[in-house]
Amino acid sequence: MITIKYKPSFDLENSYNGDFIAGIDEAGCGPWAGPLVAAACILDQTKISQNLLVHINDSKTLSIKKREAIYEKLIQDDSVLYSVYIMDITEFNKLGLAKALPLTIGRAVANLRTKPKHILMDGIRDPKVGIPTSLIIKGDQKSYSIAAASIIAKVTRDRLMQQLSIIHPEYNWGKNAGYGTKDHQKALETYGVTPYHRTCYKPIQKLLLNA
Repeated sequence: MITIKYKPSFDLENSYNGDFIAGIDEAGCGPWAGPLVAAACILDQTKISQNLLVHINDSKTLSIKKREAIYEKLIQDDSVLYSVYIMDITEFNKLGLAKALPLTIGRAVANLRTKPKHILMDGIRDPKVGIPTSLIIKGDQKSYSIAAASIIAKVTRDRLMQQLSIIHPEYNWGKNAGYGTKDHQKALETYGVTPYHRTCYKPIQKLLLNA
């Protein structure tokens, strides 16, 4: 099987004239615990340095150390306009993922200081935020704006899970980020469900029924 590797560029942004094009990505759809995070990012091509661009890639391809370092550079760079929205677990459980995801994305976009003319988003579902949107499969590997958003969203959520892990160290959220890993499942069987778990997800619902 041949795996095609992409390198982000501004080609997608430039196909929509380049100015005020926001990349969008989320972190936290799959985990069994913790918040849902979305980030929106507009990169000023006239200002951003090649030294920063060369490091921007899909957050999943980066080591934790490198991802953290690039995150710090992104949020401090004048050429990067970004916003983040964090949906807490209480609202998430009331809405469920299907409703929570577009709402979280819409709020991240609304938080931008400048309204984007167009949105580039990794994924297959249009969040319908009232702005023209292009859905890009593997967008975080193809677009600098989406890749930057993926880094910001991922690091933001990972840091939140580190904080929650201090409250509940038994679930090892600092390492598993709330995903349904074996250590997380074992902790759930031993200690039960916390207020930070996604009770709208079937694995957690099953545990509650059997408690």
